Amino acid sequence: MPWIYLFIAGALEILWAYSMKLSRGFSLLIPSAITILAVVASFWLLSIAMRTIPLGTAYTIWTGIGAIGAFVIGIVFLAEPVNTARIIAALLIISGLLLMKLSST
Repeated sequence: MPWIYLFIAGALEILWAYSMKLSRGFSLLIPSAITILAVVASFWLLSIAMRTIPLGTAYTIWTGIGAIGAFVIGIVFLAEPVNTARIIAALLIISGLLLMKLSST
């Protein structure tokens, strides 16, 4: 169950990053409210996952899910650039996440 909480926390991190972008510096009410609620829920679920998953593993995977998710959202919905260097960087992050998961007990 802790891994499910961690995955959901990571998905909420993607949501709050995207809604923060949409909030235009917290000047729009709905995206700003979504950002705040998603941040609180994400941290809460991360804290629950950290009861059993080691800090280094949980935090790394949480931030990695957010980083890769924000990268994909940026490309798909915000027309951010796609180039070889960015793809390689994303693949390295994914590799690190997989190694972190495989090395956790």
